Amino acid sequence: MKEKENMLFLGFSHRIIFMIFLFVPTFYTGVKGIRQILLDTDMDTDDFFALFYILKLNRSEIDLKAITISTNAWSDAGHAVNQVYDMLYMMGRDDIAVGVGGEGGILPNGTIMPNVGGYIPIIDQGDGTAGYCRYRQAVPIGRGGRLDIDSNYGFRKSFLPQGKRKYSPLRQPTAQQVMIKTISSGPTVVFLLGSHTNFALFLISNPHLKKNIEHIYIMGGGVRPQNLTGCCPKNSTSSCQTTQCGDRGNLFTDYTSNPYAEFNLFMDPFAAYQVIHSGIPATLVPLDATNTIPVTEEFFQTFEKNQNTYEAQYCFKSLKIARDTWFDDHFYTSYFMWDSFTSGIAASIMRKQHNHQGENEFAEMEYINITVVTSNMPYGISDGSNPFFDGRTTPKFNLEINGVHSGHVQTRLRDPFCIVKNGRGKCQDGYTKEVVGPRGVPVRVAVRAKPNQNSKTALDREFFVSFLDVLNQRENSGLFNFSTQFPHYSGKLHKPDFRGKKLGKNVVFDMDMSAGDFIALIYLLKLPVEEINLKAIIVSPTGWANAATIDSVYDLLHMMGRDDIPVGLGDVFAMNQSDPVFSAVGDCKFNQVIPQGSGGFLDSDTLYGLSRLLPRSPRRYTAENSVKFGAPRDTDHPELRQPLALEVWDSVVKSLHPGSKVTILTNGPLTNIAQIVLAGKNMTTVIKDILIVGGHINHDNTDKGHVINVPSNKFAELNMFLDPLAAKTVLSSELNITLIPLGVQRNVSAFPKINKRLNTTKKTPEAIFAKRLLSRLRSLQKTHPRYKHMDIFLGEILGAVILGGDSSVLKSTFDVKNIKVIATGYESVDGQIIIDEKQGKSVKVLENVDHLAYYNVFANTVNDEKQSAVVGSFDEQRRVWSAPSNRN
Repeated sequence: MKEKENMLFLGFSHRIIFMIFLFVPTFYTGVKGIRQILLDTDMDTDDFFALFYILKLNRSEIDLKAITISTNAWSDAGHAVNQVYDMLYMMGRDDIAVGVGGEGGILPNGTIMPNVGGYIPIIDQGDGTAGYCRYRQAVPIGRGGRLDIDSNYGFRKSFLPQGKRKYSPLRQPTAQQVMIKTISSGPTVVFLLGSHTNFALFLISNPHLKKNIEHIYIMGGGVRPQNLTGCCPKNSTSSCQTTQCGDRGNLFTDYTSNPYAEFNLFMDPFAAYQVIHSGIPATLVPLDATNTIPVTEEFFQTFEKNQNTYEAQYCFKSLKIARDTWFDDHFYTSYFMWDSFTSGIAASIMRKQHNHQGENEFAEMEYINITVVTSNMPYGISDGSNPFFDGRTTPKFNLEINGVHSGHVQTRLRDPFCIVKNGRGKCQDGYTKEVVGPRGVPVRVAVRAKPNQNSKTALDREFFVSFLDVLNQRENSGLFNFSTQFPHYSGKLHKPDFRGKKLGKNVVFDMDMSAGDFIALIYLLKLPVEEINLKAIIVSPTGWANAATIDSVYDLLHMMGRDDIPVGLGDVFAMNQSDPVFSAVGDCKFNQVIPQGSGGFLDSDTLYGLSRLLPRSPRRYTAENSVKFGAPRDTDHPELRQPLALEVWDSVVKSLHPGSKVTILTNGPLTNIAQIVLAGKNMTTVIKDILIVGGHINHDNTDKGHVINVPSNKFAELNMFLDPLAAKTVLSSELNITLIPLGVQRNVSAFPKINKRLNTTKKTPEAIFAKRLLSRLRSLQKTHPRYKHMDIFLGEILGAVILGGDSSVLKSTFDVKNIKVIATGYESVDGQIIIDEKQGKSVKVLENVDHLAYYNVFANTVNDEKQSAVVGSFDEQRRVWSAPSNRN
């Protein structure tokens, strides 16, 4: 087989180059002095174990210069980058460059534009950052998955200090910029601890810089491992059912389709192929080795007794909560030292000169001829699974017709092609396969962990000793954590005193945590409690933001002195999108339209770079749990468990006085509301009415909707599209519904007018924050095409104003229409609303509102000094917590 040389690096000359790199010590193993490191990480828990280990090493030998974030696996970009900044601040290493994302794309002809963000695997990368989750859907989204990684189980905000560096739109260095700058500066060793998308894109786009890459250390893959996870004990009963036992891979969510792949390489097999076949010397630390170094109970107990630095404390807290929330009772045989073990092996190898065989203290090494499987035989088929070939006369990137990349590519969880009835799955995408001959390349592979030479210790692996010693050594240790950064920190909750007040209309706010939703929440909190009594908030992670962004809701409530308001977390999947076999994972059929980068999740999860200006609440998401709620065991603080949306709704229902009713204002996909409807009449009889900000009434096929990135769907509104089945469920119910559709939202979406009215002489902290956020949205909209849809979020404020406003002042008018929502499974029509006079649901529809009155009402309310912020910003907290005279 021979592919185009500029793309696949598989020609004979490149194999010769590899052998030169391998056996000429003057380039790699013979270089004396400092080794410059670039770390590409997906910021999973074991990744920052590795990060801290590297940061603690002697900088005269090994110096971490840059970190780039892998954004298509276990963490979400906005949360990951800010956690990296906080970790580096704790360690006194704000000098380290951090890169994430990028807005470049790959054109249909295969041209790779600058600054591709790595959000999408190369096979599906288009011209933006929105795209399908072909591989990533194997990663759980909620508890036990991205939610816990984004928040580090709740410890991120409670433990890490907060410095000045943070994500900022269009100012944040991209992953490609940081890679190019770092590697251009001189010889660099690259660590890959997540998917290979970022680095593969760098290699393909910058072949002239390959000469500066000394070596690549990779945690990932599985060559000859025997997976012990899911094996039955020797003395087990016949009722024990094996799962992954003996598999090559560790895809615990999809091993019935693909028992061969390991998560890191499965996230982008084609990218991993580019890296392995690049001709650059590589060391692979696969499951073969990591499966031989599980976190044993003895190691755990020893670690618990040895937490002498902030970084050791942070790592142990994270490890402990991972254990306490583990899904079964086999943590000590299922959780391994993946990335930290890789960093230890790499450091040990690099310390030795002329070390061609990779001798090190921690693992036995062997050269194995391997490749990475990117498609499944038979090759040369065209079945709609492979965008490199399907529908093309010339394959993308000039790949070889009938070559190794031309077979069936796994499309999703439970891909029917991959399923073998009563047998093991047959798909091998991402498998690091041992091969003979030119289809593979020789790679140095760690095959097993070395035992501890000291037989008198409870630690049975040599690396365990090094890991604990390095993390606990005083040299290069952390400077402070959050509580020592602020010695006069107070975790006081701010709750209002409503004694003597007659509270107004009961309201529950359902939000998807978009920028507009936060401004709407500020407005609701400013309305007199005698008129609007905000009883609870339920958030839907099926819209514009990821689940961990719930922390910003807690922060805003703390700012406004409303720590009394409960916040419930809704389902992370739209209806019928979770996997029927393993419900923690599922499809992204609808929310794939939202960009992962600028103008999408990256910005929503950071409130466009402004979330860290909000005061920090003592309340936050935590992974704490309880047997009472179905967990395998109680954690240390089950009282801190994050309540679910339905649980919060149930508590609201039970708290009502007899005869009292609740109005729901919903600003996102209707996932939560549909769950309430489906929960039965006991849950819905207290609902007075629902105001739905969403939907689009199409008049004569002339008024377009605004479902971004789906040009075939011309008439749907995004909230309806993001969960059409939920919308259909709600709009087919017997509830009283008022619709605030897209058309009238567009009439009140003028940034200059609303900002002008916020420019008053008297400004409350909440008005300042709202103005700053709106001004940023406007500025970004004018600056970059990725932000052209920012006026969407202005319309989302309208529901709150209508709910609390005087219709005579706003001059709001309504009509009654009989409507239905389309939910057929076809993206070209899903979410569209049609008028059906005979069978449609009768709803009130807001037809018009005086836009000038609307802007005035909004501005006057948020600038009113009544019910204003209790604590204005994080900077205010910083001043209070830093001075003993101001201690609360």
